[in-house]
Amino acid sequence: MKILDSKAFLTRAGKSLAFTSLGLGGAPLGDLFERLDQQTAHDTILTAYRSGIRVFDTSPHYGNGLSEARFGAALRDLPRDAFLLSTKVGRRMDPFTQPAPARADVTSPGFAGGFPHRAMFDYSYDGTMRSIEQSLLRTGLSRFDILMIHDCDVWTQGADMIDQRFKEAMDGAYKALDRLRSEGTVAAIGVGVNEADICERFARAGDFDVMMLAGRYSLLEQPALASFLPLAEQKSIGILLAGVFNSGILATGAVPGATYNYTAASTDIMTRVGRIEAVCQRHGVTLRQAALGFALHHPAVVTLVLGAVKPGEMEANVADAQIAIPPALWSELKREGLLDAAAPTG
Repeated sequence: MKILDSKAFLTRAGKSLAFTSLGLGGAPLGDLFERLDQQTAHDTILTAYRSGIRVFDTSPHYGNGLSEARFGAALRDLPRDAFLLSTKVGRRMDPFTQPAPARADVTSPGFAGGFPHRAMFDYSYDGTMRSIEQSLLRTGLSRFDILMIHDCDVWTQGADMIDQRFKEAMDGAYKALDRLRSEGTVAAIGVGVNEADICERFARAGDFDVMMLAGRYSLLEQPALASFLPLAEQKSIGILLAGVFNSGILATGAVPGATYNYTAASTDIMTRVGRIEAVCQRHGVTLRQAALGFALHHPAVVTLVLGAVKPGEMEANVADAQIAIPPALWSELKREGLLDAAAPTG
């Protein structure tokens, strides 16, 4: 699938959305790892658009609203029907209180910069509606195409809170989003989390159009393959796949300082990635190219959401995603036990 091609997707409400195979993810543009200057962030978003990308994803979490503001500033002068924009609910901002310190008992990363506003988890009906209102004001746009319940997973909430948060999300946020979809205010609703089993739990509990899954279906690991992705196909849920580089190591390779799930990669992960990269080299492709090519093969995936903080990074993502991967590479990875034998690669 070429970047300029679009994958038509029909929502529960009967609206057709056109997903380009690559999308631009907004977490890095919220000062995830480093503080970014406004002009570079602006140029990165517009470079993605000029490259043919028409899917843009953000969240109030990304820099406490900074990412949303940057997307709005870059996109608001473009024809509104020329792109898809998604954001998320589950947090609302208090502009009068400084951000809380990062928790040590969860994995979800903090941000190096962003707006000096405190984020508060709020999956209630009223909190969801307020969150959407705040997001519209930050972007200066008239609507979002997709709204997703964000970070209602163990990764973010901790094992002791996940059942309570899940109930809050289904009793509150889901009902708010379902109402907005039925009224035609938003075209599609979904969930954005880091765990395949939580995606499956939501998929069985509600009627969702799309889900964003980060990190759990990649060239390195495929835990979503056994149960969740078949369920997504069965229920016609479109998958926005994020974290296909597992926060870095599938882009950099097994080099000193490589990161996996936002922390230093373990020896076992470094060894496995090194073996995968050796196979890629034998077939004349880079690890990055193989990571992108693999993720695009699954029929449930409607787009890959990739982060970038510079125009050159966006251009590199587009170029690497269009490289044809030799089928023999997938066969060798499966023979070596480095790729699930059931993973779609044809």
